[in-house]
Parts: sequence; C-alpha cells; structure tokens
Amino acid sequence: MAKPVRIPTAKVALSTASVYPESTATAFEIAARLGYDGVEVMVWTDPVSQDVDALRRLSDHHQVPILAIHAPCLLITQRVWSTDPWTKLQRAQAAATRLGASTVVVHPPFRWQRQYSRDFVTGIWRMEHETDVRFAVENMYPWRYRDREMLAYAPEWDVTKDDYRHFTIDLSHTATARTDATAMIDRMGDRLAHIHLADGNGSAKDEHLVPGRGSQPCAELLERLAETSFDGHVVIEVNTRRAMSSAEREADLAEALAFTRLHLATATAPAPATPGNAANGRPTRPAPPASPAARP
Repeated sequence: MAKPVRIPTAKVALSTASVYPESTATAFEIAARLGYDGVEVMVWTDPVSQDVDALRRLSDHHQVPILAIHAPCLLITQRVWSTDPWTKLQRAQAAATRLGASTVVVHPPFRWQRQYSRDFVTGIWRMEHETDVRFAVENMYPWRYRDREMLAYAPEWDVTKDDYRHFTIDLSHTATARTDATAMIDRMGDRLAHIHLADGNGSAKDEHLVPGRGSQPCAELLERLAETSFDGHVVIEVNTRRAMSSAEREADLAEALAFTRLHLATATAPAPATPGNAANGRPTRPAPPASPAARP
C-alpha cells in the first residue's frame, strides 16, 4: 500500500574538500551542475578558499549558496589565516557572517595545543553567543599505527564527552574510531546540527568513502533525520583522490547526492483502517499529504 512521503527541509551540500586535488572553484562548478543545494567551504591551502570576496564571486556566479565554513584546523592548515587557533575561528566566524553561512565546523584541538585545549569548551560557548553563526564541533578519532594508538585530540576525540551547544557528526570518523555511530548520535540528541556524510570500513585511515560503500549506518542516519524533521545541513565530504578522471570524480559525487536524497525521503506510517474502507472490503487509502503550510 502506498504511503505519503515526507522530505525534510535539510539541504544537501558539497564539501569543497570532496573534489581534491581539484580546486575550490571546481567544487562550485560541480555543485551547480549536479544540483547540490549549496557548498561547505573547506578553508585550506587553496588561496581562493581563504578569500571571502573570491568565494562570494563564485557563489554568485554559479548561484550556489555557501552554507557552512570549515575552519582551517587540519595539520596541513596550521599556518592558514594565522598560527593562532582563536584567530582562525574568529576569521571563520567573520567569513560565515559575510557569506551568509549558518555554521562553522571546527575540530577539537590537538593535544599539543595546550592552552587552546584548556580554554576550548568555554571559548566555543563564548563565540556561540557573539553572533547567530553556530559552531558545530566535530567528532574525531584516535590515531593508530600498527598496534599502537595515540590520543591526538583534547579535551576528547569523542566530543560528546564535553558540553557543546552544537555538534557535527562525521561517519567516516566514527568508522576510523571504531565506535558505534548510532550511539554517538543518540548522545548528541537535539544538539546534532550538522552532518558530514561519508562512509568507512574501520580502517586506521580516515577513508571518506562514498555513502553506501562502507559499514556505517549512512542510510539509517538519513532516514532518522527525515523522521525527526532535521533542518540542519547534510554535507557530502568524500575522498575522490583516486578518481581516474574528472568524469569519474563527478560520477562519485552524483552517486553520493542520489544516495542522500533517496534516504532523506521517508515514508510516513500508513493511515489506519476505518469502518468505511478496509473493513468493507475496499482498499485502505493513505491519508493525503499535508499542505505545504502545515508541513514541519
């Protein structure tokens, strides 16, 4: 029996990191061509990713909004925008404000950033109150080499052990951490504000596979978001470095978008039988979809 389908308001964005080693500009072109709802800008060594005016021109030219800014907190971006981590976050906040992005994604500090890690939780709360831009702190993972494990992040790689207003969950990171993604989502609760959608098989390497190609509950997460009317952003953040051509890279990103949109569309429960239909031997008809104004 047919069921009405409810699609949440969550927008599906492309991380500019998903086209590496191609450029930030290429990510905007692909996002527009494939029909993504927007982009998340990974601020890194590409000069365009660091230039707010250049990003605005790309967004306007391709008519692709910038939905989020990923602050430069990777090992390879330690000198991007500043060597001071709080300056990086301030610049990310300012860029998000100027570009109309609602979210800044940030990793927890590295353990060797001692003062930054001591002040990180309270500092993130302080910045949350300064503007309407959300700081969504992302789960990470232990670093592994052979049989050794190093805790590289502080206060915790499992960010649910600390008190943050907003979280980002990354399913490639849950795979690398070999932790239960569903349990982590439960702990995040209504503070889950942002999704980095990728897959993984539990390798020590952060794989960022196309969703559906690994062991993580990507489909289940998307269906859960639909059931709860999630209104944050779902960002495709996958690794396409092994693509043999631009066409193969674009095919992977099209597959990721199709997978995400498919599983974000969830069927509601069927209408109960009433004496006037199924009980009289006639097929039970599903309740009509709510009018646009009445949908969540």
